[in-house]
Amino acid sequence: MTVDFDAVIDTPEYAVDMKSGLTTLAGTSDAIRCIGETVLTGEVPKRQTYKGSVRTLLRNTFSGSYGQVFSLELHDDELRSKLQDIGHLAFSEVLAYYFSQAIYQDYPHELSPNALNVIADLEDVSEDLLEQLRKSAIRNAHEASRKLHKNLKIRYRHNRDDQTILATYTAETAKILEAKISKKILNLTVVITRLNIHTGNGRLQIQGHDETVAFGFGIEYKAVKLQAKKIFSKNLDDNNGVEKEHWKYVELTATPVTLHNGKVVKYIVRGYRDE
Repeated sequence: MTVDFDAVIDTPEYAVDMKSGLTTLAGTSDAIRCIGETVLTGEVPKRQTYKGSVRTLLRNTFSGSYGQVFSLELHDDELRSKLQDIGHLAFSEVLAYYFSQAIYQDYPHELSPNALNVIADLEDVSEDLLEQLRKSAIRNAHEASRKLHKNLKIRYRHNRDDQTILATYTAETAKILEAKISKKILNLTVVITRLNIHTGNGRLQIQGHDETVAFGFGIEYKAVKLQAKKIFSKNLDDNNGVEKEHWKYVELTATPVTLHNGKVVKYIVRGYRDE
């Protein structure tokens, strides 16, 4: 059983610097294998070899921007059966979800029930998976973006004429991978604007600010106290459809994850207090 993808490096010539191109394709392959194996086995792989049950296979190239078709292949009957139960479309949604989360961005579309169920099942390993992706695979997938300023599109191929973009990586998203966890602990007054009840990741808006920022707890969500989960979900519910001047707030202590220029891409919640 296979699932087909392609990686497209946005260059007007049917060519790309070989070293950067190969590193980009290798990173793309490793990211899909890493997520795929985690989804199908429930464990984050620390090493990937050509002997594994989940592998990627290069196929053909195509003209236009530099593109490479490849497939994810399963060499285990149990894994094939699990993928069949999930469905190729839901599987591709889960890939796209983790591609977005790896660069501290929200998945921009509504997930199907099947995809939500898969993500819920991965609650205990989601943070480990994201850490593993950021360590090398997603960084390598950004090689052409970082060094050549060429965008990369990773697509799921329904068929030869129909593809769905799972991720678009650019020079700007490459910078996000350089984010570092600060040693500072900040006091924040926030509203919760989005919350994934399966992973604990979401977005918040600081009082007096217009932009939202990603947040998480930095630990497995099952280890977060039920009281905290209820405070965050209740704040989201309390402010749903309410005018800004009537918002209710939550007091947090949090550690920022920042870029070199000081921009915060995520807050890791350390403590909380209802207003």
